[in-house]
Amino acid sequence: MNRTFAALALTAALAATAGCGGGAQSGADDISEVTLRVGDQIAGAEPLLEAAGELEDVPYRIEWSTFTSGPPLLEAVHAGAVDIGQVGNTPPVFAAAAGSDIRIVAAFDAAPTASSIIVPAGSPIREPADLAGASIAVAKGSSAHGHLLGVLTDEGLSFDDVDVNYVQPSDALASFSEGGVDAWAVWDPYVSQAEDRTGARILVDAEGYVNTYTFQVANTAALEDPALAAALEDYVRRIHRAVLWSRENPREYAEVWSEHSGLPVEVTEQAARRRDPVPRLIDDELVAAEQALADSFADAGEIPESPRIADFVDDRFNGIVPEAPGAGPGAGEEPAAAGGR
Repeated sequence: MNRTFAALALTAALAATAGCGGGAQSGADDISEVTLRVGDQIAGAEPLLEAAGELEDVPYRIEWSTFTSGPPLLEAVHAGAVDIGQVGNTPPVFAAAAGSDIRIVAAFDAAPTASSIIVPAGSPIREPADLAGASIAVAKGSSAHGHLLGVLTDEGLSFDDVDVNYVQPSDALASFSEGGVDAWAVWDPYVSQAEDRTGARILVDAEGYVNTYTFQVANTAALEDPALAAALEDYVRRIHRAVLWSRENPREYAEVWSEHSGLPVEVTEQAARRRDPVPRLIDDELVAAEQALADSFADAGEIPESPRIADFVDDRFNGIVPEAPGAGPGAGEEPAAAGGR
């Protein structure tokens, strides 16, 4: 689904900001004629920006496209149908393994409570080890796929020890609700939705199993176009501000998110509080964590070989990473250690 957000026409240029790895784009580029094509999911960059007031003075047009999960979104980024979109930790691994024309340009630390493996309320599955032999729904190449891999590996299990059903979240919700699978690896707001609709029980979240980064991922050709790159910088700034705003105003964010998604506001508010993202630098620690995830998928036979993640990052916007009050370092400071393994 595509729709165009017509922003107010502005003549002011973007302020120049020096960034790491070559610096951010100069404000000399005229972006008033730019249409930035943004890929979105139910997790909702559009409602986030709208709730935070960041869509009120955009000096270019935004065309939104909605995807069911990160992998198809990044396929669109690679194809040049979308300029940028937000995904979890695993879609870039699969896209990089396929040699896609993408670059990670912004990163966020999300709370491990944002991703869970859930089971029906009356399920005999009480511990992660009980997943052996179970049927598990998950979207292939999604962050939940990475979470599931981490949990299985930690328990000495492999994908051969479970019955994996690779389905997108909308189909997985129906299957889970009807008892078609024993467990579901997924992220919020789907976790909160399943709890609300079916009384689902969280078996385990992502704490200690996998990194919980989320990313803004851009098309390489868009980054090479001066006007588009300037619009991308402005968009990333707005996302940063909106994310920090949402941490302080989860209810207000949830109300707009509910309007966009059709989910009950109680579901979107719980999801917002569980995610609690913080902007962070693209640095060696992040690249190493993503490389470890890629290596794990290759070892598990889920991708043909492990890509070199460093070839798929672009840190030009590091200089505009803000510091979240009381939530860790911003630009130019030593980042906190990433959780997971």
